[in-house]
Amino acid sequence: MAKKSKIAANERRRLVVARFALRRAELKEIIRTGTPEEKAAAVRELARQPRDASATRVRNRDSVDGRPRGHLTKFGISRIRFREMAHRGELPGITKASW
Repeated sequence: MAKKSKIAANERRRLVVARFALRRAELKEIIRTGTPEEKAAAVRELARQPRDASATRVRNRDSVDGRPRGHLTKFGISRIRFREMAHRGELPGITKASW
């Protein structure tokens, strides 16, 4: 189980990313297509935003216990939790392979 503070910090980052997502997209579009002066101003404004506003700062974590590694995106859980739940039959359509 991950530390509660790490899980809380990650959730806070998710909220910050959501709050700044639209403005970041606008600035990135200006950087991509604007004039050199507009680009420079957009880069400066983008740099002034909080670091946690970047989506790459959010860590994929197990939704049950917050484990940061071995995350399976399709299920939202870690590989270990996936195996446990699959063995108990808690994941519909998932069966243990045997040959």
